[in-house]
Amino acid sequence: MNAPVDVSFFERAAKPLSSYRPYWAKRFGVAPFLPMSRLEMEQLGWDSCDIVLVTGDAYVDHPSFGMAVVGRVLEAQGFRVGIIAQPDWHSADAFKALGRPNLFWGVTAGNMDSMINRYTADRKIRSDDAYTPGDVGGRRPDRAAIVYSQRCREAYKDVPIVLGGIEASLRRIAHYDYWSDKVRRSIVVDSKCDLLLYGNAERALVEVAHRLAARQALEQITDVRGTAFVRRSGDPSGDAWFEIDSTEIDRPGRVEQHLSPYQSSAEQARARGGECSAGAAEQTPARPMVFQRSASTPVPRERSVIRLPSYEQVKSDPVLYAHASRVLHLETNPGNARALVQAHGVGTAARDVWINPPPIPLSTAEMDEVFDLPYARSPHPAYADAQGRFDGASKIPAWEMIRFSVNIMRGCFGGCSFCSITEHEGRIIQSRSEDSIIRELQEIRDKVEGFTGVISDLGGPTANMYRLGCKSPAIESACRKPSCVYPGICSNLHTDHDPLIQIYRRARALRGIKKVLIGSGLRYDLALKSPEYVKELVQHHVGGYLKIAPEHTEAGPLSKMMKPGIGSYERFAQLFRKYSEEAGKKQYLIPYFIAAHPGTSDQDMMNLALWLKKNGFRADQVQTFYPSPMASATAMYHSALNPLKGIHRDARAERVDVVRGEKRRRLHKAFLRYHDPNNWPLLREALKQMGRADLIGNGKQHLIPTFQPLGDGGYQSARRKNSTPVTAGGRLLTQHTGLPPRPRAAAQGGRKPKSPA
Repeated sequence: MNAPVDVSFFERAAKPLSSYRPYWAKRFGVAPFLPMSRLEMEQLGWDSCDIVLVTGDAYVDHPSFGMAVVGRVLEAQGFRVGIIAQPDWHSADAFKALGRPNLFWGVTAGNMDSMINRYTADRKIRSDDAYTPGDVGGRRPDRAAIVYSQRCREAYKDVPIVLGGIEASLRRIAHYDYWSDKVRRSIVVDSKCDLLLYGNAERALVEVAHRLAARQALEQITDVRGTAFVRRSGDPSGDAWFEIDSTEIDRPGRVEQHLSPYQSSAEQARARGGECSAGAAEQTPARPMVFQRSASTPVPRERSVIRLPSYEQVKSDPVLYAHASRVLHLETNPGNARALVQAHGVGTAARDVWINPPPIPLSTAEMDEVFDLPYARSPHPAYADAQGRFDGASKIPAWEMIRFSVNIMRGCFGGCSFCSITEHEGRIIQSRSEDSIIRELQEIRDKVEGFTGVISDLGGPTANMYRLGCKSPAIESACRKPSCVYPGICSNLHTDHDPLIQIYRRARALRGIKKVLIGSGLRYDLALKSPEYVKELVQHHVGGYLKIAPEHTEAGPLSKMMKPGIGSYERFAQLFRKYSEEAGKKQYLIPYFIAAHPGTSDQDMMNLALWLKKNGFRADQVQTFYPSPMASATAMYHSALNPLKGIHRDARAERVDVVRGEKRRRLHKAFLRYHDPNNWPLLREALKQMGRADLIGNGKQHLIPTFQPLGDGGYQSARRKNSTPVTAGGRLLTQHTGLPPRPRAAAQGGRKPKSPA
């Protein structure tokens, strides 16, 4: 269900970004940086901002930072855009810095969900923040999108609030929240925003901005794809929608009876066992004009809306939560997705969160427009030190990571259940043109201070999906598969890597470019379809180490992750070694693995540890599964059911082994770091309980030794606490584990920032 280039359905369904008449303020021209102060506004000749963007990240004017993309896209449409970055949220004062926005606030938590940004998988507070000068943590509040929206309302209560970014995208419906261990309401309700934009938002944002500039009431903007909002009145357009109960699509078993939309609030409250005051008895729940469908009624798909179980239902019933998650993921193809609606509250408090179908992907020409905008490719000068440098306390790690990289595409059709890329960017690959990519490389070479000739990455969410997609537009627009590469690569998927090979070769041939590295994660099962691509990659674009993410070795967890078997990794590793040897280079694969993913047994982790030991890998850092909002794996974690299959209440349901509790999560991490002496006591205990004490010993066939290091680096027998140290720790450890010095496996998770919008 993916498009290598523009597809006729999407061309017909979307208005091009370049087709709008520019707003009158375009006469002010292009700002060197979008202003962050009144002084900068005055220097630009502005008396006010049409739109003020509030973000939880430092402002870096670079196309890998969402607010920079949003700001420059709106500027290109003629609007005056200001930015308030990482404001003090304890009062509304900081939100008044640029004055009252003429049109609307644009609010985002930043390039990451604020809770994932601040807390580890063990719910411990991080001390760092890569999107903050000096890598200092704590510069944004928890649930930043909600807090910022509240402060914007306090600052100028009559200005509309448009919420966007990844935090908003992943929390657009009722969702399980790992940090509070409960199901929370849609962020549309909690933030009290007027409109939420999800996914890559350029198309929706430009349309909303022009309609608001034309003095259209925000309450009337209900037909924009990629938006969500709370319904407080009848359908202003007067159009009829046909409502489908989600349980007709996917049956989770007996559910609460669906109430008629024609009942009064009092009748609905009584049906739910509640009451409603007489004064509000005739108020109807907030929803558009909806007709219930009869069995004989033909339903036009474009006028259909699916009613998910309400927030109250999914909060109290994990089965219905898994069902709602499954239905949402089935409705993600822009070619056939239907609108969704979910009630929040009962009686007089009842409101509907309405979610329009996903946005139409950008064409190649539109992608070029977005990435060719006049980005300064630098942090705002306000962050620089007295010498104008971005060092020490002014250094922004996320910018340092991507300053010499180029994003060539968006989207991912891998569908990995633990990943949020699909929920945010979608499965359809949106690729830039080759010329646009080369222009950006030349701009980095000629304009970016400190460039030494090495491009750190030429990629995207996945390194090798550039221009890959469905062979048939008709099949693509009808497809509802969650992945194009699981359980195997779809026969309709176009897998030609030649365009990507051509870009690599053209890029490394540029004058002044010494090396083009590939830092994005590689989809190795796809790469196997093109040995020529693997050869080009390995012999010219690996700087000694290549990141790759098998995630696990065992079929159980891999099936819940929707990842290929370890055999694909091993075939790729063979090609990697072959082409490295041909080039006379000593290079290493750095595999990523996840501990404690739903569906992973203790036996699975033990087998993974044995595989690591056999292949000579020592994981320096380990990523424990992190239940991000709205991911399919998070639904598994919360419900212990598999939403990748049908949801049932009886024996037909597939139950999932969920790794909960600190001790068991520590055990799974310990298996990945089997070589760490600090983990040996826990592993010895676990192996004995599992009936695998045969893996404890001092030979190469054993997983962990019987000896424990003393504080001075010597070793002590696990059986005789008073035994004499036999030798120095490091030397004996190598002997016991049978591991020669090898490159260490990296942590799953520390992925580079890729966002825009």
